[in-house]
Amino acid sequence: MLKNLTNVTVAILGAVATSAATLPAPSMATSSVQQPPFAIVPEGPTQETETKEVVPEKPKVKRLVCKGCNTNESRTLEFLQKRGITDKNALATIMGNIRQESTFVPNICEGGAKTSYPNCGGGYGLIQWTNAPRFYGLGRHAARIGANPSSLDAQLDYMLHESDWKMIETQMKTPGKSITDYMRLASKWIRWGHHGARTDFAYNYAAKLVLTEV
Repeated sequence: MLKNLTNVTVAILGAVATSAATLPAPSMATSSVQQPPFAIVPEGPTQETETKEVVPEKPKVKRLVCKGCNTNESRTLEFLQKRGITDKNALATIMGNIRQESTFVPNICEGGAKTSYPNCGGGYGLIQWTNAPRFYGLGRHAARIGANPSSLDAQLDYMLHESDWKMIETQMKTPGKSITDYMRLASKWIRWGHHGARTDFAYNYAAKLVLTEV
């Protein structure tokens, strides 16, 4: 009986060995473990396209500039044009008169001394405001606008707010006149006692004023 069992066992083991030998070897290229699907990376928030504000180009304008003039002369010319005086001869006439009166030095006192407004007894500034109403009018105007009466800006502003200027303003803003015509108007405004070289200065400025695109 034992002998028979042994034979059966041997036979079974042999069959198992034979079956194992005949099984195909596992392919190295194919894994028996199922791979997980590729991970899907969620897209981040779409970055908005940066938009740049387009600033429209400032249109160029034509304006008279003074070739070879100093800073005060150029600032005066620009100020006058912004106030509506555009004729070359009118501008040259005004500038010729200022040149005669003060050489464009706003803190100059009559006689040539450079000093502050309170220290001058009259004949002060760009057009040498002399009589009391005009002299003290400069101080009141400067105080009203919060400016220094010895400064160029305060005096230019006062100059075109004076009643003496208002008498001729419309005609000075009217183009097409000669320097001689504008000079007659300026005499009513400045009330000069001595003509000096103001007309010559006016012609010199007229030659230096050039229309330029700015």
